[in-house]
Amino acid sequence: MTKPSFDDLKDQVCVLTGGAGVIGSSIALGLASVGVKTAILDINEEMAVKVAADIESKTGTITKGYKANVLDKQSLEDVKVKINRELGTITLLINGAGGNSPKATTQIETIDKDNISELEKSFYGLEVEGFQWVFDLNFKGTLLPSMVFTKDMLTAGGGAVLNISSMNAYKPLTKIPAYSAAKASINNFTEWLSVHLAKVGIRVNAVAPGFFLTNQNRFLLVDEKTGNPTPRGQKIISNTPMGRYGEVEELQGTVLYLLSGVSKFVTGICIPVDGGYSAFGGV
Repeated sequence: MTKPSFDDLKDQVCVLTGGAGVIGSSIALGLASVGVKTAILDINEEMAVKVAADIESKTGTITKGYKANVLDKQSLEDVKVKINRELGTITLLINGAGGNSPKATTQIETIDKDNISELEKSFYGLEVEGFQWVFDLNFKGTLLPSMVFTKDMLTAGGGAVLNISSMNAYKPLTKIPAYSAAKASINNFTEWLSVHLAKVGIRVNAVAPGFFLTNQNRFLLVDEKTGNPTPRGQKIISNTPMGRYGEVEELQGTVLYLLSGVSKFVTGICIPVDGGYSAFGGV
């Protein structure tokens, strides 16, 4: 009997979009730690290259940074040529690009009789352009890389795709309707694509992080003047049974499990990594 391990991941080539961010760079480090050759894609080429160089120096695993726009299919096609030339055939894809926007975020949680005269701070004051940007980045930014980078897996005879969802996909948070709806679409797409590709050996799963401090949500969760949790941040911590935010390194184990042969009969699922948030009823 073969002992379960992540050894099968060594020397595989993974494309990681949004890889220069807080969560993406931590995932990339986890990949490199088991020998995965990773192409870090980001709209910010300087950061992608810097993160890749740092990870390669720490682990000794080939890691390269590339500029790519997940909303531009041609940009992805062009960078795929470079990746194939420099790293090899792509068998793993992590769709990590995503985020929210203040333009798609309400200033108040709910409308009541005391604030009904301030509709500009509510759902009614949101900009359609903000909604469009959030949907494009999260959904289209997962759709297009999946179209481009899984083609190698067809000829390789298999592979694995991992989408980054969110707890907002299950229970939408107040103030962020666009982000919640966009992440819900990721869960649905994960299930659909997993069925579509199952018979050619490509598995498609997702991970749903709970609350981790990132560049996208820090403005909502931390008071920039004091560094203390905002009232919203305190509510999140109070409703997370473990009583804290997640550390980005705590995503690595679930990511490696879903990419590796350890989970070779697992497809079409989304695993929460949330400190118990999804299990807690609030009382």
